[in-house]
Amino acid sequence: MLNPLGMNNINIPQDILNSFICRIFAAIGLNEADQKQAAAVLLAADLRGVESHGLARLSGYIRLWEKKRINARPNIRIVHELATTATVDGDEGLGLVVAPFAMDLAISKAKQYGSAWVAVKNSTHFGIAAYHAMKALPEDMIGIAMTNASPLVAPTFSIERMLGTNPMCFAFPAKKYDPIVIDMATAAAANGKLEIAQRANKKIPEGWLQTKDGNASSDPNELKNGGSLLPLGSDIAHGSHKGFGLSATVDILSAVLSGANFGPWVPPFVSFLEPAENPVGKGIGHFFGAMRIDGFRAKEDYFQSIDTWIERFKAAKPKDENQPVIIPGEPEMLAFRNYSKIGIPINQIVYEDLKKLAAELKVNMDF
Repeated sequence: MLNPLGMNNINIPQDILNSFICRIFAAIGLNEADQKQAAAVLLAADLRGVESHGLARLSGYIRLWEKKRINARPNIRIVHELATTATVDGDEGLGLVVAPFAMDLAISKAKQYGSAWVAVKNSTHFGIAAYHAMKALPEDMIGIAMTNASPLVAPTFSIERMLGTNPMCFAFPAKKYDPIVIDMATAAAANGKLEIAQRANKKIPEGWLQTKDGNASSDPNELKNGGSLLPLGSDIAHGSHKGFGLSATVDILSAVLSGANFGPWVPPFVSFLEPAENPVGKGIGHFFGAMRIDGFRAKEDYFQSIDTWIERFKAAKPKDENQPVIIPGEPEMLAFRNYSKIGIPINQIVYEDLKKLAAELKVNMDF
C-alpha cells in the first residue's frame, strides 16, 4: 500500500539496495539466481510504493529461516500436471522464488495452449501479488496471482481469526496507457498497513480491526491483544460478507486446490508464533493464471478497447474537481517512476532493522 501516514525517510538508489539484499540472502545460503529473484520481488514492492512488502519484510524472512521454516536451497518441482494446469511443490522455499517459478510455468503453458493455471503448495510469503501477475504483461497476456496467508481475519459474524488478508491481483495489458493492475487484500486492510501505522505511532481508521470481544478499534496494535482484522466491507451493512466470500475464494484456490494449509492452519509469517500442531496441508498456498489476449479476440481490437475503457473512466465526472478518478494501479506506476529516479524511501525504523540484520549476518551495509 502507498504510505498515507507519513514518516521521515531516506532515499537510497535501488542498485545499492539490490546488492545489499542479495548479500543478505547469500548469507543464508541462497544461490545467485535465487538471490537476484528474491531481491527483484522485494524491490518491486518498494518501487511501487508498497513499503509494507519490501525491505521492511526482509528481516521477517531471515527469522523464519533461522527457525528452519524456510529452505534456502529448495527443490521446487511440479507434482501434478495436465496440459493447461499444474501443481507445484515449493519445498518450503522462499515464496519470493517459488512464486515466480510457478507464474513462469503458467505463462509458458499459456503460450502453447492459450491459458493456464498453476496452484502451489509448501511455499512461504510471496511478496506483492502484482509482481507475479505483471510478469504476464510483456507477453500480451492477462496475469492473475493470489495467495492465502496466516490467519488474522475473522469471518463476518465471528471474532475468531480464520483467514489471512488473502490478496489477489489481476493485471491487464494496455497499449497507449499503463496496464490496469488491481492488487488488493480481501480484508478491510492489509496487515502491512497496521505495521506502517505502528512505526508511525498513528491510529488507524475504524472498520479495519475489532477487539477480541468484537468491538471497533483504532489501535494498530490490537492484533497483539487478541483482536482480528475485518473482511473487506468491515460489517454486514457495508458488504463484509462479500469480502469474506472473496477471501474464501483465494483460500480455496490457493490451498484446498493445491494441498497447502488453509484457513486457521496457515503458518504464521512471524517467527515467534509456531505453526499449527496438526496441519491440514503443506505450507502456504498460491494460485496463478495467464491468459493470452488473442485467445479471445484479435490483440489490436482488445488494445483499442482497453485504451478506450481507460480514457472513458479517466474522463468520468468527478465529485471533486481536484480529485479525478484513479485507474487501478495508477498510483503505483507514479511511485515507480518517481522512486526509480530519486531512490527508494526507507524510514528510520526499517533502516535500523536492516542495520541490525546486517550486523548479525556479518554483511556489509553500504548506505
